[in-house]
Amino acid sequence: MNIANKLTILRLFLAFVFMAFLVIPGIFFKTIAFLIFCFASFTDFFDGWVARKRNEVTDLGKLLDPIADKVLVLAAFLSFVEMRLIAAWMVVIIIIRELLITGLRILAMTKGKILEAGASGKHKTVSQMLTIFFILLVLIVREIGMKRGFWTPKIDSIVNYGIVILMFITVALTVTSGFSYLWVNRRIIRSW
Repeated sequence: MNIANKLTILRLFLAFVFMAFLVIPGIFFKTIAFLIFCFASFTDFFDGWVARKRNEVTDLGKLLDPIADKVLVLAAFLSFVEMRLIAAWMVVIIIIRELLITGLRILAMTKGKILEAGASGKHKTVSQMLTIFFILLVLIVREIGMKRGFWTPKIDSIVNYGIVILMFITVALTVTSGFSYLWVNRRIIRSW
């Protein structure tokens, strides 16, 4: 197994470590969760770069990389639902989209084809990551603000409103990219 695929598998493992730290109360644990998420996100960029640089792009990597991305993102969003930061229905829509696209990829594999992520899927992933980064930073600042007394109910309300807007944008991009991916690969669906 090459380095790029090892980094992808590491990202899968880190998703669960990230979740464990995120749900523990306290600034220290939220900060550790944030750093783990940052590192895991960096491995997403780095594993692709290493694979291309070393000419080690593999079918396993093409399959595992988007799955690792989905696991990391869904780990964050499900944790946010558990923490009552975002609405569950939004995450359900994201999960349905990811299941449909993963199902399409598996169907393509049965026909000997490996489907890579398209441009709209990469934009979707960026929007999801930025939303997650924002929420993680809010959690850290909120913990600090509550300890130091500057986090007021008004600030909390404004920030929560911002989270809702970001999630609406993220869900819209997720759905749009899903439809785009299905449309681009419609021949595979028709041949089933």
